[in-house]
Amino acid sequence: MNAGALGSVPVFAGVLCAGAAAWGLAGGDGAARRARLVLAGGVPVERAGPSPGWRLAAGVRARASRWREWAGLAAGLVVALLGGSVIPLVLGAASVPLLRRWLRARERERAREARAAGVVALCGAVVGELRAGAQPGQALTAAIRRTADAPGGPGPGPAEAAVLAAATFGGDVAAALHEAAREPGAEGLAGMAACWRVSVDGGAGLAAGLDRLEGALRAERDRKESLRAQLAGARSTTVVLALLPLVGLLMGTALGADPLKVLLHSPVGWGCLAAGGVLEALGLLWCRRIVRTGER
Repeated sequence: MNAGALGSVPVFAGVLCAGAAAWGLAGGDGAARRARLVLAGGVPVERAGPSPGWRLAAGVRARASRWREWAGLAAGLVVALLGGSVIPLVLGAASVPLLRRWLRARERERAREARAAGVVALCGAVVGELRAGAQPGQALTAAIRRTADAPGGPGPGPAEAAVLAAATFGGDVAAALHEAAREPGAEGLAGMAACWRVSVDGGAGLAAGLDRLEGALRAERDRKESLRAQLAGARSTTVVLALLPLVGLLMGTALGADPLKVLLHSPVGWGCLAAGGVLEALGLLWCRRIVRTGER
């Protein structure tokens, strides 16, 4: 093996590390989850009778989600082997809990958004059943079962079961809906509970109230999606800025220098590595604050 081939090994390994980091930051298989959680407790539950392909895809997604937590450790191991130092391995191990926490937060946010979309769909389904001539309890029962049995929909959760039981056996539906509204993303059920209570106590039209509630919830969801689209550029810029130091290392290696040896085997390099890590963390926190301020 000639010297040029040997020199390309660190560059190729660095490209692999950059790809792994970008995959972890981007979410890897984030395009696959579309389960709608209407009243479930935030954890996707397989609906009855899924196809074998659906089960296989769900298993692959679950395994990929677990493996993403260890992407930092894998990248640190590769860099430690290339640089002949244990420092990258220690840093990679320290990144595992941070990456796990970030992934869990993303999963909770996705579940919250899916549950909010499920509440909008539930309001529309109840309105459709009421206008078809069903009684309020029957309409709510049929709507819950329809949204729960939809393709990719969740199975019955504890909150959903309580509302379903109240609607079926003549219980306090408004109280059950208000209790279910405590779930993150299901706050719109509080409005449904208010409409239900007004309809029962005052005889007002339930279908008209739920129709207006659905329109308001849908408008709120569209506003959030529009804001998320406007902030997509800022989020992408944050990811690019986070990967720039790695690009600098790759460029130095391609030019014939040995930046890993300087950073990992000299006091000056240790100081630069520490200062760079602190500045990188501060920059990411500042970008995150800018995005959060825009969201608020």
